[in-house]
Amino acid sequence: MCSDHLPHQHHPPASPVEGSEEGLDQRIDAALSRRGLLGSSGGLLLAASTGGLLATADSAAAAAPRTGASRHSSLSRGTTLVHADLHNHTILSDGDGDPADAFASMRAAGLDVAALTDHATLSDNLLGDVLTGLLPAEYTQLAGLTRQGWARTGRLADAADRPGRFTAIRGFEWSEPLLGHVNVWFSEHYVDVLQAGTMRPFYEWLRRDPDVTGTGLVDGGADGLAGFNHPGREPGRFEEFAFDPRLVGRFVSMEIFNRGDDYLFEGYADGRPSPLCACLNAGWRTGLTGVTDEHGTAWGFPEGKGRTGLWVREHSRAGVREALLARRFFATRTSGLRLDATLEMQGRTRRMGSTVSVADGVARFRVDLDRGPSWRGRRLHVQVLRPGPEVPEVVEVVPFRVGRPVTFRTRLSATDGDWVVLRIADPAQPNATPGPQGHPGNELGVAYTSPWWLTPSSA
Repeated sequence: MCSDHLPHQHHPPASPVEGSEEGLDQRIDAALSRRGLLGSSGGLLLAASTGGLLATADSAAAAAPRTGASRHSSLSRGTTLVHADLHNHTILSDGDGDPADAFASMRAAGLDVAALTDHATLSDNLLGDVLTGLLPAEYTQLAGLTRQGWARTGRLADAADRPGRFTAIRGFEWSEPLLGHVNVWFSEHYVDVLQAGTMRPFYEWLRRDPDVTGTGLVDGGADGLAGFNHPGREPGRFEEFAFDPRLVGRFVSMEIFNRGDDYLFEGYADGRPSPLCACLNAGWRTGLTGVTDEHGTAWGFPEGKGRTGLWVREHSRAGVREALLARRFFATRTSGLRLDATLEMQGRTRRMGSTVSVADGVARFRVDLDRGPSWRGRRLHVQVLRPGPEVPEVVEVVPFRVGRPVTFRTRLSATDGDWVVLRIADPAQPNATPGPQGHPGNELGVAYTSPWWLTPSSA
C-alpha cells in the first residue's frame, strides 16, 4: 500500500483461522452474500443465485492502490505510520460477509491494523445464544452480536494478529437507533442496549470493572477504549454529546470520515451545529478518525472511504492502544496518505493530540503530508479550525504544494477556545455536505489532524 512497506506486505506468513490451517495469505474463497440469500417475504432463505456471490480479495486486489508515502515522518522521530480501519461489520450483525474472511481481506488490501466491530443491540444475554441456534441465520441482522459471536470474533482476531506485521482487534458497536452508535475496542466484555440503553448507563458500564461478580450487574468495560461513530446520523447525537469528565481519557475518537462522508457539517442544513464543535466544545478530547464502516465483503479495498493513520511506537495491540490514548492519529479518505503535524509555541513543540500551554501570541505549525510521487506538486490548502458556536471558525488558510513539509504561523489564544484542528482540503473539488456559504470547509476534505488542546499560560 505504501512505498515504504512493512514486512508483512512482502511475505505474509500463513496464520490459522479459527479451526483451520489455512493461512491468511491464501485466496479468500467466494462465499454467498447474506443479502443475496434473504427473501423479501417472511425473511426466509432463498436459493442462492449468481448475483449473491461475494467478491474475493483476489478480484478486489486489482483495484487496490499499491503506492503511497513513506511510513516515516519528516517532523518527528520514534514512531512509525500504520494504516488502520477500526470499524467493520460481518454476518455476526448486519453485514454481508463471513467474519472468517474479514481480517484476511483487510490484510490483503494493505491495511496494517483492523478491527471487527459488529453491532451490539439486543442479544448480550443467554436468550440471544439460544435464539441463535433456533432461528434462521438472519436473526442477527436485527438482534446483533451474541455471546457466541463475541467469542468467535475474539478467536478470529487472535488467530489473525501478528505483532510487527498485522494487528487484529476485537471490538463492538453499541448501537442505540435514536441516540447513536459507539465503538468499543480492547474490552473483555460487551454490552447491548437492553442492558445499557441510554448514555448514562452506557457510561457507567464503561467505568465498571470487567471482573465485577456477585453484584447483579453485568461485567463492565473499564478495560476498553471508546469512540463516537458517524456523529449526527442518529438524531439524538449521544444526547448532544452528554459529557462525563470521568471518561475523558477513554473516549479517544470521533469519526470525521465515515464511508465516503465528511461529517464536518453533518446536520447543518437542518439547523444543527457541526458535530466537531458539539463534541469538542462539550469537553470531550477525542482524536479524529476515518473508517469504512464496511457492511459488504470488500473489507479494506474500497477507495475513497475513511481510514485512520496511527503513529505507533510499536506495531502491536499495545502500540495501537497507546497511540489511540495519545490521540496520535489522523483521519483521511485516501489510502497510503501520510500526515504528521506539530505546533510550536513558547519554545516547545507538540504533535497533534497533545495539550499545549499557550500564551497570546504567534504559533508555528509544521505539516508533513505526502502520498508518493503521484501527488508531488498537487495544490492543496491547510485550514486552521478553531471553536465556533455552530461551525468551526477558520482563522487561516494556507495554500501549498505537496512535497516538502510546509511551515506557517498564526496567532493563537486560549481565550478564543481550547482546541485547534488542521484540515487538509482540495480547493478544486467541493464538499458534498457543505456548511455556511463561503466557508472554507466547503472545499473537499482530504484529511484532518487530531486536535491540540490549549491551556492558558501567563508566560
